[in-house]
Amino acid sequence: MEFRSNRLYHLLLATLAVGLLVAPAAAQTGTGGNNSNTTSQSGVYVDAQGVLRMQRAADPSGQLMRQRLAAAHASQSPELRKASGLRKISLNRLEKELAKATDQNNTIPEEMKNLAGLTQLKYVFFYPESGDIVIAGPAEGFVTDLTGRAVGTSTGQAVLSLDDLIVAMRAYAPDTKGVNFVGVSIDPTEEGLKNYQQYLASVGSNLAKINIATLIPGMQQALGKQDVTVTGISPKTNFAKVLVEADYRMKLIGIGLERPPVRIPSYTENSRGGSRNALQRWFFTPNYECVKMSEDGLAMELVGEGVQLIGENEMVTREGGRVQAGGESRASYMFTSTFTKKYPELAKRSPVYAQLRNQIDMLIAAAYIQEYDLYGQANWNLGVFNDESRYPVEVYNAPTQVETAVNAVWKGSKLVTPIGGGVSIKPKFALLPERQVPDENGALQKERAEVTVPELKPGQWWWD
Repeated sequence: MEFRSNRLYHLLLATLAVGLLVAPAAAQTGTGGNNSNTTSQSGVYVDAQGVLRMQRAADPSGQLMRQRLAAAHASQSPELRKASGLRKISLNRLEKELAKATDQNNTIPEEMKNLAGLTQLKYVFFYPESGDIVIAGPAEGFVTDLTGRAVGTSTGQAVLSLDDLIVAMRAYAPDTKGVNFVGVSIDPTEEGLKNYQQYLASVGSNLAKINIATLIPGMQQALGKQDVTVTGISPKTNFAKVLVEADYRMKLIGIGLERPPVRIPSYTENSRGGSRNALQRWFFTPNYECVKMSEDGLAMELVGEGVQLIGENEMVTREGGRVQAGGESRASYMFTSTFTKKYPELAKRSPVYAQLRNQIDMLIAAAYIQEYDLYGQANWNLGVFNDESRYPVEVYNAPTQVETAVNAVWKGSKLVTPIGGGVSIKPKFALLPERQVPDENGALQKERAEVTVPELKPGQWWWD
């Protein structure tokens, strides 16, 4: 849509740059990451009405985290606390022990909930002789941070969650086709976009006379709450909550409302202007060339960081609809490409982004297990992992809406309008032969051969 307005209005409009973002208003004061070693950490919760809210926790003296670290050290065995370059977990044996605990109404051990402190899923191995499906990666002792996340006691990196693993495996359960797509989208409503365009038109040539502090509430009210859509998994899971949090906090960074713990210039900083009715959209996706497969199909390795941020432009019509508008703007490209480049460092210092990477890895691993029929070869039907009545993971309020947050700065550029996008994951794409990384000289096959399943004690499901 193009506004039918006078030349003066066009000139005035060109002096203002505005970023509109899906996020709770409280998040506008966000100042950095949520590493367990910092005194202020950020997270989210979903209220009873399904509205996503920002939460912040402060520990100015660090005393609370020191107490938690001391308690974690006292409660965890030396073997569990010890940093390991490659900790192995037999999924079959883990499920068997979880089933025992649920059948006896026992408390699920923290060691089990946090997958023995695994901080990254690097390998999946299958051993036909024992029927073990094994995941492996670096691990360390863990502690719960101020926002309720389990993070490593040494590195502060997010620890893999049993609940998230179960969500991923249910998405690719045996005897199913598996989901084609897992994702989150946070977008302005059609009515909100229409109201927003009408609001801008009503302001007209008075734009330059309106104080930003007055303009912003009008924009927020016009857009109203924005919709959250979760696809491919239950929205009532921690998995979904993490996807939503990572998405909107990325957008907070994009328009300068949250300062990340690593230097990532915001879209607002880079923008020189664009169409008044352009809708910037940014998506987290896997880097699909992230899978290395052994020739015999018994081993898979996830290589690289596996997460990238991409952008696309859309146009907002008079009726509030959206249409494709071609290539990505320079400012958007600079933001998304820098975010992707800095993602490994960001994930080390802000656990939500490590959680997102881990969830993508778990989805791809689960798709591999199903695609290569490791379930059938192991004679395993997921058991309690696939039984919500015995081990529920759909225990959270589903996020359905978020408040609009707005940032505005005076700059020699046109009006930058609402931010949309989300997380888009198609795990099976990573398994396509043309996308796989070659296993040169059979290195992965050799790695699997060196990792053996030892004689484990009764009840033991992990080892170093």
